[in-house]
Amino acid sequence: MEWDEFNGFNQAYLLDLYEKYCEDPNAVDTALRIFFDRFPPVFEKKSETLRPELSQDGIPPEKAVAVSRLAEAIRQYGHFDAHLDPLGSPPPGDPWLEESTYGLSKEELAALPARLVGGAAARRSSTALDAVQRLRSLYSGRIGHDYLQIRVPEERHWLRQAVEEELYQPDLTPQERLALLERLTEVEVFERFLQRTFPGKTRFSIEGVDMLVPMLDELIRLAGEGGVRHVLMGMAHRGRLNVLAHVLGMPYETILAEFKDPLERRLRNDDALGFSGDVKYHLGGRQAAEDECAACIEITLVPNPSHLEAVNPVVEGMARAAGSQTCQPGSPRFDPLAALPVLIHGDAAFPGQGVVAETFNLYKLEGYHTGGTIHIITNNQLGFTTDPKDGRSTIFASDLAKGFRVPIVHVNADDPLACLLAIRLGWAYRQQFHRDFVIDLIGYRRHGHNEGDEPSFTQPRLYAKIEQHPTVRRQWAQQLMERAELTPAQEEQIILDCEQRLQNILNSLDANAVLQTEAESPKPGRFSLKDIETGIPLERLQTLSRALQQLPENFHLHPKLTKARERRTRWMEDIHWPAIEWAQAEELAFASILEEGIPIRMTGQDVLRGTFSQRHAALFDYQTGEKFIPLQRLPQARAAFEIYNSPLSELAALGFEYGYSIQSPDRLVIWEAQYGDFINGAQVMVDEFITTARAKWLLTPGLVLLLPHGFEGQGPDHSSGRLERILNLYADENLQVVNCTTAAQYFHLLRRQALLIQKHPLPLVVMTPKSLLRHPLVASAGVDFTRGGFLPVLTDNTPPEEVERALLCSGKVAVDLTVSEVRRQNPQTAIVRLEQLAPFPLEELAAVLDGFPNLKEVRWVQEEPQNMGAWEFVRPYIEKVWGAPVQVISRPRSASPAEGSNALHLYNQQWLIRRAFSANPQEEE
Repeated sequence: MEWDEFNGFNQAYLLDLYEKYCEDPNAVDTALRIFFDRFPPVFEKKSETLRPELSQDGIPPEKAVAVSRLAEAIRQYGHFDAHLDPLGSPPPGDPWLEESTYGLSKEELAALPARLVGGAAARRSSTALDAVQRLRSLYSGRIGHDYLQIRVPEERHWLRQAVEEELYQPDLTPQERLALLERLTEVEVFERFLQRTFPGKTRFSIEGVDMLVPMLDELIRLAGEGGVRHVLMGMAHRGRLNVLAHVLGMPYETILAEFKDPLERRLRNDDALGFSGDVKYHLGGRQAAEDECAACIEITLVPNPSHLEAVNPVVEGMARAAGSQTCQPGSPRFDPLAALPVLIHGDAAFPGQGVVAETFNLYKLEGYHTGGTIHIITNNQLGFTTDPKDGRSTIFASDLAKGFRVPIVHVNADDPLACLLAIRLGWAYRQQFHRDFVIDLIGYRRHGHNEGDEPSFTQPRLYAKIEQHPTVRRQWAQQLMERAELTPAQEEQIILDCEQRLQNILNSLDANAVLQTEAESPKPGRFSLKDIETGIPLERLQTLSRALQQLPENFHLHPKLTKARERRTRWMEDIHWPAIEWAQAEELAFASILEEGIPIRMTGQDVLRGTFSQRHAALFDYQTGEKFIPLQRLPQARAAFEIYNSPLSELAALGFEYGYSIQSPDRLVIWEAQYGDFINGAQVMVDEFITTARAKWLLTPGLVLLLPHGFEGQGPDHSSGRLERILNLYADENLQVVNCTTAAQYFHLLRRQALLIQKHPLPLVVMTPKSLLRHPLVASAGVDFTRGGFLPVLTDNTPPEEVERALLCSGKVAVDLTVSEVRRQNPQTAIVRLEQLAPFPLEELAAVLDGFPNLKEVRWVQEEPQNMGAWEFVRPYIEKVWGAPVQVISRPRSASPAEGSNALHLYNQQWLIRRAFSANPQEEE
């Protein structure tokens, strides 16, 4: 609160308290002392003007209080009375906005002084009635300010002052008003031309919220003046083509060619590995702004599938990457003014899709904040065929944002000046406080959900009204005519010029040539994962290891961690002794990558400590709680390292990291699930972005996913990382899937990925261990880190000439097979580990099997049910190499990934291992 939020008797009472505070600060309570310290009044002893002067003007106290309460009600609830619907439906209203609620009449208000209302409205008015009417025009006109949910006094005061002082009210010149008409004409004519030229073809028209384009124009102009270097936008398909054409400057030729969709060129488009493209209203675009004030801005519209709001965290991740400086050691430096994320939502999707709330939850978090996002809800007042009363439980579509203390402006999409005011206010707030801002742009949808849809089937009365409703362009033109700034002939000429330009382009269009230009843009080609050397010299490994063990002076390490950290140096006593466990191998890999100047970002649920208390990337002083991250203090580092515990989210959290990796593909970006099955909550990101980005949009994410996977009796929900789903998405070398079983393999894998992303970013999914994190057979010797690289196939030390049966497997089950008692009874059986599943290592596996001269039988062993795990994926590859059918040893087909009983798990695991080594596995069933 600040002083001008108190009026009349309230302000007089507060002044009494302030005078007591000045005489003796202890005369008021602690909260008031803090308030008076932070907000001393901007006057000197003005009690005679602030106190109600009952003796002079005879104002009844109850009337003064009533006026003050009415004024505050308008400020708080005025948006409930605002005329926001272009189609004229009445606002919801609120009894607190009525004079009669407070026992006031207009005649009484006209007789009372304006000062009772307070604020700028009082200063600019002669009576309370004038002041109240001024407040109504500001809060209940064609724009509604909804910000009383803001808890920070400075922000609330700033917003109130901005509204009531009318600081951002557009004052357009005649030339600017005409330019706005021309822009609205381009927007409208573009849609009409497509409708006439390509009848029935889907485009998801912007019509009804046409002002979105001028609003984005204004926002980009302001961002340019504010020094922003990147504007990153996400939106669903409605209006996307218009935004691509008019905000990003995509040539009309390109868009018209997409509508023509020539088959000849599509059939020839085989020069990109796995490139299939996407429908035109899912595509993205990027270009530098040409405006003098914004010459250095790069504007990006991120491609998005039909999961309407899924792009939200992707944009945020891109903005975080664009604003992060990572070329120096330590933690990255984030500039909140470097990039501006803009999210354009649908009114039905905003409250309806959970990713919106997940993304809002990120915006104030240390590892995820982006300096504030401008949200624009393109409010059609209709979701496909669903009315708002069936689609949300709130009055306004934007009400979700209130829970995150985000200010909201509701604006009538048919009022251009109100729309520009909203965008200016949102930008100024964002720049001032680096917080999110929501604009609820309330319009309508002129056509059906798509251009082949008949909306009057379900909303006949609504569409009868829309059919008669003039467009915003027509209304604005009429206003200019009333100002004598436009004639009907001029209006018609502007329309004809836009139509003629489009027709000329269409007449001369060679769609094949245009699509060829688009298709021949740089594309990811084939690559090789072979022969990538990732070992590092022993001396370098030892130096890094010692540096990582250094603690700050007087740092009190938790007693239970002391011995564990001491063990991390013992490997140097004998470099052939397998003493480096999984977590230490990871830390050494990170250190070596940072030493080579490659930044690292790692996030996920509880990654600082590690779900299994294995990582301890951050150490906390046992006495003070102070945090220390060794990799940020590494003397050899030449790039930044950041690691953050994520919120309990998968969809938005993973989408954020995908966006980060897209924007900065040369940085090693890692997301870890607490358990592998948690990837279920982020399946949209995996399906629609990570695995298909290259095929649909020619994007090349290099994101790493760590999914703890392994059957250890923890039940159905903590056993499987859904390996089968990941493998089912593999095609055209679109990702890597690995299930490695030694610490050194993991070390080399991370280093390989860090090198790979510098030239050919490619997603990497790692099925990481749980119980194996500290298993002796998984630990590696120091010498294993100093030579070679990641090996896609490993075999045990069974003499090749003795091998008659090969058990092919992947992951934890290989260790279970190795340590089992029955293993020693079968010396003729070799255990072959497929460390890399995709791309499948055909040549490497063939070399291993060819090395067994007496091999008679090959089996595939997995602990997952037969209809899960890697079996269906690896089967054709193994049989191609072996040249004969391969038997599978697994749990039976099942609807659930694993048993709920630990006892039953142990029983089944032993049964599975016996079958694997049995001469007749069927007898064990």
